[in-house]
Amino acid sequence: MDRNQIDQLLMVYGSKIPANMYQMVKSRLETMDSNTANVAFMQMKDPTISLLISIFLGGYGIDRMYIGDVGLGVIKLLTCGGCGVWWLVDLFLIMDKTKEKNAQLLLNGGMMGNGF
Repeated sequence: MDRNQIDQLLMVYGSKIPANMYQMVKSRLETMDSNTANVAFMQMKDPTISLLISIFLGGYGIDRMYIGDVGLGVIKLLTCGGCGVWWLVDLFLIMDKTKEKNAQLLLNGGMMGNGF
């Protein structure tokens, strides 16, 4: 991909990846073809949506399942959100975890599982 396409993609989807990983993602995008990059960006999860899911359905583990941590989501479901503690902690951490998962998706070339 050329630099112009990479800059455009990062402007549009930059809020979905951690700021400290921009350079790594940018260098990975330089080696990726545009179709693969577009597919990877389309599979990314929105951190704001994951926060909303965490607020309303986090006690059931749906937030973890949404970002692709299905195993943790099931454990969270079975423990009722870790008796409420895990649910409360995830309210503060879920947006960053979503961005990390999105960056991993790009760094792995769009080949990770999606959860839902």
